[in-house]
Amino acid sequence: MIRVLLVDDQPLIRSGFRALLDVEDDIEVVAEAADGAEAVALARSHLPDIAVVDIRMPVVDGVEATRRIAADPALAAVRVVILTNYGFDEHVFDALRAGATGFLVKDVEPEDFLHAVRVAARGDALLAPSITRRLIDRFVAQPLGTGVGRGLEELTNREREAVALVARGLSNDEVADRMAISPLTAKTHVNRAMVKLRARDRAQLVVFAYEAGLVTPRGF
Repeated sequence: MIRVLLVDDQPLIRSGFRALLDVEDDIEVVAEAADGAEAVALARSHLPDIAVVDIRMPVVDGVEATRRIAADPALAAVRVVILTNYGFDEHVFDALRAGATGFLVKDVEPEDFLHAVRVAARGDALLAPSITRRLIDRFVAQPLGTGVGRGLEELTNREREAVALVARGLSNDEVADRMAISPLTAKTHVNRAMVKLRARDRAQLVVFAYEAGLVTPRGF
């Protein structure tokens, strides 16, 4: 059973998503929150698998809520999916930096929303290649935070190459084709890089690659 926490300051939005989830046999809504502070508290008490979090809320916004959840060892298994009214909200990249697994636009089709919850529950990032490319194009020129390049020296040359290709929006199969290796080997390189960098998912690898300078917008 996939346990979901819904976080949005608009009750109508929460009730709409809850109505979609409640009829699914493999998904259970365990709690609802109206702001980020309440979301963190409820995440600690209910330990959901997925927190679907609005990016813009009063008191504590979605970016800060994501940061607090990602920083709490007790919530290491909680995957945050950011909700935004716009496909490329200016704060989406900040949310990915903070630890979000990916993002969804609020007018997402019902079947796509359900699919996204299941994808996030598997531990996969909600960043399709085309979306990754557009995110990079729009946001990567923002000033970078501290810790740039941390862990880069731990990666092998092949792992660095694989991470750079992931950051350009390539799937494992595309990484394999570009590196002339098998899809299984490509997946192994990506997974080992995630372990070494302590990245929660591919979304974190995208952030790392740009902050570490493995790839740049000009090289895209």
